[in-house]
Amino acid sequence: MEAFTAMMKTMDESTETTVFDYEDSLPCEKVNIRQLGSQFLPPLYSLVFVVGLLGNAVVVLILTKYKRLQIMTNIFLLNLAISDLLFLFTLVFWIHYAGWNEWVFGAFMCKLLSGLYYVGLYSEIFFIILLTVDRYLAIVHAVFALRARTVTFGVITSVLTWGLAGLAALPEFIFHKSQDEGQHFVCLPLYPKDQEDKWKRFHALRMNILGLALPLLIMGVCYSGIIKTLLRCPSKKKYKAIRLIFVIMVVFFIFWTPYNLVLLLSAFQTIFFEASCEQSKQLDVAMQVTEVIAYTHCCVNPIIYAFVGERFRNHLCHFFRRHVATYLGKYIPFLPSEKSDRASSPSPSTGEQELSFVF
Repeated sequence: MEAFTAMMKTMDESTETTVFDYEDSLPCEKVNIRQLGSQFLPPLYSLVFVVGLLGNAVVVLILTKYKRLQIMTNIFLLNLAISDLLFLFTLVFWIHYAGWNEWVFGAFMCKLLSGLYYVGLYSEIFFIILLTVDRYLAIVHAVFALRARTVTFGVITSVLTWGLAGLAALPEFIFHKSQDEGQHFVCLPLYPKDQEDKWKRFHALRMNILGLALPLLIMGVCYSGIIKTLLRCPSKKKYKAIRLIFVIMVVFFIFWTPYNLVLLLSAFQTIFFEASCEQSKQLDVAMQVTEVIAYTHCCVNPIIYAFVGERFRNHLCHFFRRHVATYLGKYIPFLPSEKSDRASSPSPSTGEQELSFVF
């Protein structure tokens, strides 16, 4: 969304003469960047939307149908998938906005969708943190976890997390407005006069603290304790668990760090760099590229938090054979029938310990 906002702002500012106050120089024109964004962002975000919608919808389906949400980890996984779905819901409108360079959905939808966009973003980050803490308690403090990791506690924690995400996104609900720029409408934040730079920097710092520094700090502390505990306990699963932990940390870092750093540089560019039109263009392009990378994280979440789990894959195969393959089997003879599926369907693993990784 920051790329959309930057693109629309530069489009509006390019019609004026005060983008950069260079002496004896022309305004900073960014027509090529706007054209690049309007051509490539909609198809890329459309692909993210389709893949993310399919993956997270399957996660919700499997969790509600087979897991029955009797484990706190599964409650957090369900909320994480809902966060991604909320994020993807707003992405549909930003795809149209980026493609047509005009906001046609009205003032109320501008404020609502801008707020929901960040609610989905922050709730996703917060539930990733909760999943990290949940794994830490289950492995490092197993005795305490037996009392604390209850369904009731999971539901209460989830409700509070959504409330915190709403508070974190409150400035977007307040400041985003649909504005008439003469020939078209735009959906942009309208900050108080003489305070625009302060609010932009506040936004960048908020994103970097809540979206990068805090998660990485908590992940580092929790996973270092988990690794030490697993190394002391002889288990065939410990190497897979350590590998999974590093995948979670590295993937999150790779997908979100470039976007947050570019956002920080963009907000503080007058401090870090001299006023330069070329530097501003490079930041706009970097913002668009890193935003695409960050958005694809909602597609990866179903893979790294659910699909690598053996039981989840078994449930997914069982659902496919029971419902999809059985229906298609009426028209395609070589597909497995419902009878053979029942014989091979996984029985409830009541003997498995809850401590085994759900991911």
